[in-house]
Amino acid sequence: MKKILLFLLSLFFFNNLYGHIGHYNNFKNIEFDIYRNDKLIGTNQYFFTKKDNILKVKNIINVSVELLGVEVFKISGNGLETYENDQLISYSSQTIQNKKQKFVNLTFNKDEKNFHIEGSSYSGKAAADNIVGNWWNHKILQSRSQISPISGSLKNQKVTFLKKTKLKFKGSDYDVNHFKIVSEDKKIDFDVWYNPSKSLIMKVSYSKKGDWEYRLRSFK
Repeated sequence: MKKILLFLLSLFFFNNLYGHIGHYNNFKNIEFDIYRNDKLIGTNQYFFTKKDNILKVKNIINVSVELLGVEVFKISGNGLETYENDQLISYSSQTIQNKKQKFVNLTFNKDEKNFHIEGSSYSGKAAADNIVGNWWNHKILQSRSQISPISGSLKNQKVTFLKKTKLKFKGSDYDVNHFKIVSEDKKIDFDVWYNPSKSLIMKVSYSKKGDWEYRLRSFK
């Protein structure tokens, strides 16, 4: 009975709470602080510009992890997603991760109805229902696969609704839905807390050589 109830709740949330990129037309920015083992190590910022039917989202990420005063992990990069009438039509990013250059150049082929990707980890085609794996976009909770925003690699994923709960943000409690995103190879294993009233992902956590969290810092 519990499994049936969770399945019905999942159908309700997926069909009714999530919608279109148009939810973000009035946003100017969304910013996350990034923590590792509860220590602030970086930021992930998204900036939105809208003109006519074109929405552009600029992504900037900077992370630095030190151990005993020595930098052991560093990532800095930026990307730009462009949408036309709710359809992703291009994405590009340049990232330096531990002195290694990574990149993605993606375009949407309107005739073939698919993406053409040139990336540091993958070059080829991808179905048009893929999502770029950036945390500003709640459509990641609907997609069956995602494209790495850093390298262009493709990961099939399963999204499971876990429960409704509350999350504190700047002294106030927000109603959120808790989801789990897991890829087939288990390299993706995220817990995601999403606030449907504002169409905002408010927190993301995962474990990989430490406990990591993206915590919503501000939005406008």
